[in-house]
Amino acid sequence: MQEFFENVARYPRYLISLILGIFFALFEKIKPLFRKPLTAIALIGILVGGFTFLVFTLRAMLGF
Repeated sequence: MQEFFENVARYPRYLISLILGIFFALFEKIKPLFRKPLTAIALIGILVGGFTFLVFTLRAMLGF
């Protein structure tokens, strides 16, 4: 039974490392786009717009 709880305790670390790895890989793919100012501004606008869309959608769904 002790081994079971040790394995369960490993899952949060695995999840965090998985998520960080995905973000790191995506950032490495996007990093060359920040070299040109126009592309960087457009990319930042898309990221801010996507985050704003997510916030407003969650607020509407949760009734805040």
